[in-house]
Amino acid sequence: MEEISNMNFDHLSFATVMKKLSNWVLDDGINMGVKLIIGVLVIIIGFKVINNISKRFLKFAELKALDVTIVKFLKSCINISLKCILLLVIVGGYWDIKLTGLAAILASAGVAVGLALQGSLSNFAGGFIILFLRPFKVGDYIQASGFEGTVEQIGVFYTNLATIDNKLVMIPNGTLSNGSLINYSAKETRRVDLVFSVAYDSDLLKVRKVLKEIVDNHKLILSKPDPFIGLIQHNASSLDFAVRVWVKNSDYWPVYFDLLETVKIRFDKEGIDIPYPQMDLHFKNQQ
Repeated sequence: MEEISNMNFDHLSFATVMKKLSNWVLDDGINMGVKLIIGVLVIIIGFKVINNISKRFLKFAELKALDVTIVKFLKSCINISLKCILLLVIVGGYWDIKLTGLAAILASAGVAVGLALQGSLSNFAGGFIILFLRPFKVGDYIQASGFEGTVEQIGVFYTNLATIDNKLVMIPNGTLSNGSLINYSAKETRRVDLVFSVAYDSDLLKVRKVLKEIVDNHKLILSKPDPFIGLIQHNASSLDFAVRVWVKNSDYWPVYFDLLETVKIRFDKEGIDIPYPQMDLHFKNQQ
């Protein structure tokens, strides 16, 4: 009887364990699975809502004619902040995952995390420095870090440039805030510098007169500051004339290319030679 009793006890214990296991799978397991699925769906939907909020904020700012540079930077900050808050609410609140242990792990690994995020933190701080010092703004044409293009957006970590051939270049804000850059759009006017070479036997007064007529008749060239036209160098096979004129910033390239073409046409018409490298060979006649 004692053996039977023991067998029944063991049987009951096994049955109890199986029952508890099945209850956990059917109840707790299902509930946790449902929570996990619902949480993931909330995160996906929440991210879409946050993106929509960011876009609406950008449109509202455009209607109010606010500074595009600051607005786009704030849009990035709002987008990232709301997504981080949503993740914390889902993980810590809805999924009931204790964050104290995670905080302890992050605290113990603070040195490693700090080293890993050093570049990102530098870029984050660089974004605020750019907004505060304003070396450039959205829409400016700049040259920095070996790239040049139009600034499309100053983000939290990167600044986006659109190159002339429509390529997207992302430059870290830390590099832009600590390095040298050229802002071609900072001033309202720019100077076009060109050099035209003529042959040594050219009439210098005639060359100067032709260049002055071209400059004076060009509608996009500004009269003030005064244009400069003058002989600047005696080269080995040519005389170099410099033409320096001031134009509006937006007219720089049209004037640049137009002067190159117009001067060549007028020089040909006036009989002014543009020299090119030549070599004279002399053969000695030997018996």
